[in-house]
Amino acid sequence: MNQSAPAPSPGPSPSSPPPASPGATTAPAPVPPPAAPGRVHRAWFVAAVTFVTIVGAAAFASLPGLLIEPLHLEFDWSRGTIGFAVSVNLALYGLTAPFAAALMDRFGIRRVVALALLVISAGSVATVWMTAAWQLVLFWGVLVGLGSGSMALAFAATVTNRWFTARRGLVTGVLTAAGASGQLVFLPLLSWLVEHHGWRPAALTVSLAALSVVPFVWLLLRDHPADVGLAPYGGPYTAKPAPVPGAARRAVAVLFRAARTGPFWLLAGTFAICGASTNGLVKTHFVPAAHDHGMPVTAAAGLLAVIGVFDVVGTVASGWFTDRFEARRLLAVYYALRGVSLLFLPVLLAPTVHPPMLFFIVFYGLDWVATVPPTIALCREHYGDDSAIVFGWVLASHQVGAGAVAFLGGAARDAFGSYDVVWYASGALCAVAAMMAMVIRRRPAAAADAAAAI
Repeated sequence: MNQSAPAPSPGPSPSSPPPASPGATTAPAPVPPPAAPGRVHRAWFVAAVTFVTIVGAAAFASLPGLLIEPLHLEFDWSRGTIGFAVSVNLALYGLTAPFAAALMDRFGIRRVVALALLVISAGSVATVWMTAAWQLVLFWGVLVGLGSGSMALAFAATVTNRWFTARRGLVTGVLTAAGASGQLVFLPLLSWLVEHHGWRPAALTVSLAALSVVPFVWLLLRDHPADVGLAPYGGPYTAKPAPVPGAARRAVAVLFRAARTGPFWLLAGTFAICGASTNGLVKTHFVPAAHDHGMPVTAAAGLLAVIGVFDVVGTVASGWFTDRFEARRLLAVYYALRGVSLLFLPVLLAPTVHPPMLFFIVFYGLDWVATVPPTIALCREHYGDDSAIVFGWVLASHQVGAGAVAFLGGAARDAFGSYDVVWYASGALCAVAAMMAMVIRRRPAAAADAAAAI
C-alpha cells in the first residue's frame, strides 16, 4: 500500500508572529486581562476594611491620657515614669512605620496588619497583670508602640498606592481621618469605664477592639488588586510585583537614598513642625494652659473633643483638594493659617468658653491633620514605589517633633510661668514650615501632567 506524501507545511499567516530565530530571547508572557470590576470596584471595599481596621486600632490612642492618674494613685508611680512609657510608645510609633511599610512589601499588607493588631491586643491585655513600672514600659511602651507603628499612616499610604490611581487624595484623607474617628468613638466609652470601673476594664476594651478587627483584615483585605484579577481603581491592570526581600535593609537603604535629596528634608522638616504644633503642643498642653486661665479641665477637654470632630471634616476635605490642587501650595496655606491661629490663642484663653474661642477650635480642628494628604502626595510624586517607606520616615520626624515640644512646652511653662512664649514660638515655626513647603521643587513629569490637565 502506497503511503501518501506528507502535506506541505503552510506558510506563516499574516496574523501569526514570525518564528523566533535561534538565540533570540523569548518575549515576556502577556499580562492577563483584568477581571470585570463589577458595579462597585473592589478597591472601595478594601478602603472600607482599612478604615474599620484603623478605627478599631485607634482605641490605644485614647487611653494613655486616661491612665496617668489611676496608675499614679494605685502604684504610686511618678507621672514622669508613666510619661516615659508613653514617650517610648510615641517614639516606636514613629520609628516602626518605615520598617512596617517595607515588611508589607515583603510579606503583604494582610499578614503585617493582622500581626500588628495581635501585638497591640497582647500588650494592652498584659497591663492588667502588671505590678512594676518596667512592665508598663514593656507592655504599653514597647509592644503597643511597635503594633501601633505598624498601623500608622504608612498602612493607609500603602493601601492607597496599591489600590487607587484615581481619587488617591480623597481616599488618603478618609483613611487619615479614621484615626480621629476611632478616638472619638472610644474616648467617651473609655473615660466612663475608667471613672466607674477602673482602668483595667478600659485596657481590656482596647485589647478586644484590636482583636475584633483581625478577622476583617484576614478575610476581606487583599494585598494587591492583581490578587483578585483587578486593575487599581482608575488605572491600568498591572501584575502583582514579586516580594521584596530584606525589609529592614530596604527601609534603611530607602532612607539613605531619600536623604540625598532636598525634598525629603523639606518634607521631614515641615512634618516635624506639624507634629510639634499638634500632638506635641495642643494635644498635650492645651488643657493645662486653659486651666491656667481659670477654665475647668472638663470644659477644656470638651474643646479638644470638638477639635477631633472638625479634624475629620478637614482631613477629608484636604484629600479632595489634593486631587485638584498643587500639594505644596496646599501645605503652605495650611501651615500659614495654623501659625496665624496659634498667634491669636494667648488672647483667646479665658475662664469660660466664648465665641472667639469656639471659632479658634473649629478653625484649628479643620487644619489639625489636613497636612497629611498633600504630604503623602508629594512623597508619591518624588519617590514613586518607595513613597510609602519614605513617608514612614517623614512620619518618624513628625513624632520626634511632637515629643520634643511635649517636653519643651512643659519646661517653658516651668521657666516663664505661662505658655504664651510656646504659642508664639509655634506660630513662628508654622510660618517657617509654610516657606519650606513652597521651596519644594516639582518633578518635571508632575508639572507637565498638571499643565496637560488644565
